Amino acid sequence: MTDMPLRKLRYAMVGGGRDAFIGAVHRHAIALDGQCELVAGALSSNAEKARASGRDLFLAEARNHGDWQALLADELQRPAHERIDFVVIVTPNHVHFPVAQAFVEAGFHVVCDKPLVHTQAEADALVRAVARQGTVFGVTYNYSGYPMVRQARAMVRAGEIGEIRKVIVEYSQGWLATALEAGGNKQAGWRTDPAKSGAAGAIGDIGSHAENLVATVTGLEIDQLCADLGALVPGRALDDDANLLLRFSNGARGVLVASQINTGLENDLRLRVSGTLGTLDWRQEQPSELVHHPVDGPKRILTRGSPWLHAAAQRASRLPSGHPEGFIEAFANVYAGVVADIRARLEGVAADPLAADYPRVEDGARGVRFIERTVASAASAAKWTAW
Repeated sequence: MTDMPLRKLRYAMVGGGRDAFIGAVHRHAIALDGQCELVAGALSSNAEKARASGRDLFLAEARNHGDWQALLADELQRPAHERIDFVVIVTPNHVHFPVAQAFVEAGFHVVCDKPLVHTQAEADALVRAVARQGTVFGVTYNYSGYPMVRQARAMVRAGEIGEIRKVIVEYSQGWLATALEAGGNKQAGWRTDPAKSGAAGAIGDIGSHAENLVATVTGLEIDQLCADLGALVPGRALDDDANLLLRFSNGARGVLVASQINTGLENDLRLRVSGTLGTLDWRQEQPSELVHHPVDGPKRILTRGSPWLHAAAQRASRLPSGHPEGFIEAFANVYAGVVADIRARLEGVAADPLAADYPRVEDGARGVRFIERTVASAASAAKWTAW
């Protein structure tokens, strides 16, 4: 659906206009490597606001649309050398599936925010559609893009901490410790609305990140889980606090906590993985450090940008050691993987796995299953729920 690979890739965005938080983050991350340009969009569910948002970003009027259906129809009628290469979906959760499905079925590559969709049936349908169309489909689990997360993954895969026995992942925020949604806060409003957020609140919004971080670093598969979900702010319809016990297929045990009512905390995501030969400890608020506790020596603090890191971690660093990198760069690493995969397909070659390193539709589908099984476990009187 494209012409020559030696050019910037063209993309469109659905959602992410005025008053949105994450849309600008995506655009900044995509721009970081200078590989892509935003050429079209439907940036809000409100047509007037969508077009105003497009004008803010200097979109041509002919490609600045009031809704995503008009965007798709316009792209399909354009000659191949003008069409977008991929679309980025940064809407509230309930819009993900119809937009993603329509663009995949039309043959476009897609990047979608998480959680992927509302139900496992929708997730499975997307997986099948992507396989049928042969398109690229990235899911922005952005924490997988941090260099020291990729270092931890490489160390686990290389057997440097032995066989994994215990995993603890905590994602604690405090921004929903009060009923912000009652005061008209847009971000709180849709995240606490079952019609827009789906069956889960905190466990879907940030718990899905925690699950993906565990899966990315350890490669372990959940066998059973035992979940306690609570809506601790009075009157809230969806969970704002989640506590899970996990059993993995290799016999390891895990604990997952996802809470948005930890008053005063900001974005405290932490992962600890313990094996027979040592423990790895990483915190998102200090992302350039990975603490390694080996069984046979002193604690080591590994730092981003160092020459002795694994290749995946080195590739994910843009600046020399000691020069801070963070949230935007991690997002950019996810997009760099998507772009590498699209470019390889344009050139008709196999993508370099080290370059095309990004969460895929299957990861998003697993995340949806995690949310569904967690909600089912919390509603059950049984102690353990099978995966």
